[in-house]
Amino acid sequence: MPAWDALHLKWQPIVTESTGTATSQTTYRGLLAALFASWSECRTDSRRKDDMGFYLRTSLKAGPFRFNLSPSGVGVSVGIPGFRVGTGPRGNYVRVAGLGTSYFGGQTPVSAPVRKGIARGPQPANLNTDVVMQELTGTPVQHLTAAHPSDLINQIQTAARRQPLWPWAATAIALLAVATAPLGLLLLLLGAPAVWWLRQRDIARRSVVVFYQVEDAPAAKYEQFTGSSGFVSRVHRVWQIEAEGHLHTTYQRKVNAGASALIRRGSGSLDLAGPPVLVTNIAVPSLHGKERSVHFLPDRVLVRHGRQYADLPYAAVSARMELQRFIETDSPPTDSQCVGTTWQYANKSGGPDRRYNNNRQLPIMMYGRLTLTTPQGILMVWDFSRPDVAASLADALNRMR
Repeated sequence: MPAWDALHLKWQPIVTESTGTATSQTTYRGLLAALFASWSECRTDSRRKDDMGFYLRTSLKAGPFRFNLSPSGVGVSVGIPGFRVGTGPRGNYVRVAGLGTSYFGGQTPVSAPVRKGIARGPQPANLNTDVVMQELTGTPVQHLTAAHPSDLINQIQTAARRQPLWPWAATAIALLAVATAPLGLLLLLLGAPAVWWLRQRDIARRSVVVFYQVEDAPAAKYEQFTGSSGFVSRVHRVWQIEAEGHLHTTYQRKVNAGASALIRRGSGSLDLAGPPVLVTNIAVPSLHGKERSVHFLPDRVLVRHGRQYADLPYAAVSARMELQRFIETDSPPTDSQCVGTTWQYANKSGGPDRRYNNNRQLPIMMYGRLTLTTPQGILMVWDFSRPDVAASLADALNRMR
């Protein structure tokens, strides 16, 4: 068994949001020991009283590296030959309490003024027609990153941009094995450990490790957020609204089931997983889309667009829920309420246009729409097959402000 090499990382001085002062290394170690004792006691109480359910684990693993929080700091160990402690991801420690937020190895996020969400009209089914579609993307994420850079975001950006190498190595070995058969079997036996080692290296290079300690009022708020019905209830369908276009002419409405607007949407999901590159000890409520996602940490909101990330304070995020009558052209979710029907080609009175032979009847479903806006220009719109889930998320998110 290979020997385990361990190293306790030495962090930068603490920067405390409430005071803005730096403490000495001696004070840092004493404070970290006290924080660890408090955190351990809080963990014990959470298991007994079940009041801190968002904690998932006390040690974190990123490839071959294992991170642990101890009174002397954040320790990292490695037990696979060929890896050294200094080559792995760097650990981060964040304490969120009633008096402020302390970051070890990071910078305090920038606060921003609050603006209420913009109102949006009802959106119908997305049938093909000559309609000008407006993208619902808002301000590009990279603009926010450039305006308010932070150490944690820089780490996440770097990890997200790194490409995994092990699939290329596995493909090359497989092709060589086929080309050199029957000696290729020996090549596969020798190459498999190398591919596994390279995969562990890729996981470590594409991981950002963050330990969170959440206390006092922020802990109660975050516990309510992670335990809200939006993230623990089963909702059959979630969509991210990508673009919309209003229908102005009679013909446009006629061939689009009498709707007032069209949308383009993509499938989404909600869970407690967080970004793929983030390795942390807490549950992270998240809304995932194909190109855009939003992740809710105890101290900030992470927004993803492609491989670009930005962070925002909760005070800058406004959430609004509204009921949405939606003409569904796909199979309707079984957990949604059908509130009426219409025809794909409707006349002025709402009845079927007899000139179309393939005129099918479409259900009108009642969905819940969640709209997230910020003063910086971020706009994200999600539809849920259960309106109560969207309402629960909006309420829980506004309580985090």
